[in-house]
Amino acid sequence: MVQLLENVILVNENDEEIGIMEKLQAHQEGKLHRAFSVFVFNDKNQLLLQKRNPKKYHSGGLWTNTCCGHPRPNEKNKEAASRRLFEEMGFKIPLQKEFLFTYQANFENGLIENEIDHVYYGKFNNFPEPNPLEVSDWKFINWDVLVKDLELNPQNYTVWFKICVEKISHKMLVQYT
Repeated sequence: MVQLLENVILVNENDEEIGIMEKLQAHQEGKLHRAFSVFVFNDKNQLLLQKRNPKKYHSGGLWTNTCCGHPRPNEKNKEAASRRLFEEMGFKIPLQKEFLFTYQANFENGLIENEIDHVYYGKFNNFPEPNPLEVSDWKFINWDVLVKDLELNPQNYTVWFKICVEKISHKMLVQYT
């Protein structure tokens, strides 16, 4: 898969912008940058998961939250999350920011995720139209089934997704499911 040059927003530990860097370079150097993750639930208490295209620059072929990405320079996080949800999954819905967290992960290919991840939620009861360059599969899954599968098969999921699932509170689940 050809990666277009895209910049990310470098931040300090307080999520204050300190610069701009090309996305791949930021991941090669492990620079702290801004990111987002989107969790979309339906009315049946199911989370919409996507399986990343195997040709993605890291974590290809793994299951993860509905979509994720990076805001572009001069783009607000929520706008970026909405843009990326449409680019990856083919639909637009209102999103609500719930929390943020910082994580770092090293990948076998030498890339490093070092992100402040803003987590958004939304509701959707239809079928997505995923972009095959981004997504190889998708499914709605019951939260309890997901948590059990994460315990049994953690290698099937992205690093950030596992962290997010641990941070999602019962209160948020009740609100969105």
